[in-house]
Amino acid sequence: MTNRIVMYTTAWCGYCRRLKRALWHRGVDVEEIDIERHPEHGEMIEALTGGFRTVPTVKIGETYLVNPSADELLAVARGV
Repeated sequence: MTNRIVMYTTAWCGYCRRLKRALWHRGVDVEEIDIERHPEHGEMIEALTGGFRTVPTVKIGETYLVNPSADELLAVARGV
């Protein structure tokens, strides 16, 4: 994979933990940004999702995925 993967998360999000674990088991590097520690990113997510701070939100290249499965994320990252 050549596209950088950035995952916007919170510390309390179970879906975020599950996605991170699934990607880790597959050897996928992810840059993680906690939107509670960096609220400027939370505002960007709100703009993408109609006012919600839905996590995990993942950016791959110029594509954003909201609460994706690991398979969906990897398909986009691979350009499938």
